[in-house]
Amino acid sequence: MKPAQMERTPFADLDSQPSEMTAMLLAALEAMGHHPEIRRVRRTAMQALRPEAGARLLDAGSGAGDVARWLATKVGPAGEVIALDNSAATIAAALQRHDGSNVRYMTGDVSAMTLPQDSVDGVWCERVLQHVDDADVVIGELIRVTRSGGRICLIDTDWGSLAFDGVPSRLATTVVANMHGRLTPRQADMGRTLRRRLIAANLTNVTATPVTCVFGDPASAAVVLPMVNPMVPEEAWTTPPGVRDEWFSYVAAAGDRGDFLAILTIWVVTGTVG
Repeated sequence: MKPAQMERTPFADLDSQPSEMTAMLLAALEAMGHHPEIRRVRRTAMQALRPEAGARLLDAGSGAGDVARWLATKVGPAGEVIALDNSAATIAAALQRHDGSNVRYMTGDVSAMTLPQDSVDGVWCERVLQHVDDADVVIGELIRVTRSGGRICLIDTDWGSLAFDGVPSRLATTVVANMHGRLTPRQADMGRTLRRRLIAANLTNVTATPVTCVFGDPASAAVVLPMVNPMVPEEAWTTPPGVRDEWFSYVAAAGDRGDFLAILTIWVVTGTVG
């Protein structure tokens, strides 16, 4: 699925990026997967999904496959994990990282999957819906391929919760506002809407857990927050002239003082297919 051009972030259309940008984005995905706060989010999601030995699971929007391979350790040799991603470059990177576990990698559109109806026992979909045109269409597809009684676990960001301390609030507001639709998705509130969407889709046993990620220094924040990462190319910024340099000057000063803070809420929402 290709989001509208004005609302496209590099992660939403990775295959169209120049090769050096693709390499940088894949490295960013890998670094995020190792970040302690993202790992905390994923542990919360794993506890909510409760994968069982022998299950067949779908990782929808699987990236380089680190979660799919983790899920494979939960379902065991009798189970299977399907790692599906829209990006051929990402699937190629996942294949290079494959560890021999029972993961099957495939390229596909989460809004129109070729998987049969009722073909999986559960779904993991992490930070994907914020990038698509119609999240409810994708959720409908996830439900279609999940058997009755199966669990769907959605993990997504509430970019509207992003807040900073230690830097001028007016400057942070300017930076965040200008980044929406370019470095962060324009669908800023996706995380908080997941519970409503699953209820509307008639799932039962819906649970919603907010995980507030805390970044106490600029280096930690830069792994997850693109507007704090000085490696993001200057041409990707859409702020007025001079704002980027001013922003990074204040961020560095706050880091030196030890009072930099950024917080961001990521929601983990699960439900049972009827």
